[in-house]
Amino acid sequence: MGNILIVAELNDQGGIREASYELVGVARSLAESTGRETRGLVIGSGVGDAAGEFASKGAGETFVADDAALAHYNSDGFNRAIRAAAEAAGADLIMISNTPAGWDVAPRVAAGMDAAYVSDCFRIEGSADGLKFFRRVFNGKLDAEMTTEGATVVTVQPGATEPFEGSSDGGTTPLEVSLDGVRSKFVEVKQAEATGIDLTKADIIVSGGRGVGDPEKFPEIIQPLADALGGAMGASRPVVDAGWLDHPYQVGSSGQIVTPKLYLACGISGAIQHLVGMKGSNYIIAINKDPDAPIFEAADVGVVADLFDIVPALTEAVQAAKG
Repeated sequence: MGNILIVAELNDQGGIREASYELVGVARSLAESTGRETRGLVIGSGVGDAAGEFASKGAGETFVADDAALAHYNSDGFNRAIRAAAEAAGADLIMISNTPAGWDVAPRVAAGMDAAYVSDCFRIEGSADGLKFFRRVFNGKLDAEMTTEGATVVTVQPGATEPFEGSSDGGTTPLEVSLDGVRSKFVEVKQAEATGIDLTKADIIVSGGRGVGDPEKFPEIIQPLADALGGAMGASRPVVDAGWLDHPYQVGSSGQIVTPKLYLACGISGAIQHLVGMKGSNYIIAINKDPDAPIFEAADVGVVADLFDIVPALTEAVQAAKG
């Protein structure tokens, strides 16, 4: 039985992404249940401090692939670094965040190692008998339980678990990576105009669906309640498809997967792709005129009423309570 390699991902400021500490939490739990040890990997240029932080905050001994050619993500160079670290760590489980970069590099690593590949897991269970990987299939209608043989590369959904909060022993080790003949290189990043917020970080989300009626009602009805609660506004896919709100507001399997403490669904029927994106919320309140709306099956509290009667009154009540 080999060790676990946790591949960190850096944010735009050069720090470790929260999703990487979520990987640490999963890896530490698996290490405890299976007798493995964890190792970290940080890839980039001038990333010594980030690697030291990752090592001390749960990852354990961390390899550092530090090279100017790795300053920006490229599939070929990162693939080589991950495979070199897996060999150095004696790892048979390589964990990568299910992000755009993760989607790109993970299958390449698996193919290069002749390893199994499991994508987009939301839970992994381990015992002395082996590992079980859980992922949603058929647009979230079913949860699949999978097992693998031999080395495995897995990507884990950001937001599916809590970030690890604690410390660990371990320093950093420079990793030699041959980058001769790398076939891909960074060219340019064009920053899109920022719209909305990162809903995965919101503790409270108030989302609206087609039942809101028209785009003007979102700033008039939905946003004020979100503001009163100190939360963020979200939306269902039909709202975004209709052009009422931009894609960053979309909650669902084709938008953002969210796990807030409180989720309010206003005028949302509850299509399966939306439920997949928010059913991990700690507490769900649904407001809909249709008593048979599927959203009520996922809700802790269901209000069968016109959202235009309930939401403004709720906003006023929250504002009054807060003085």
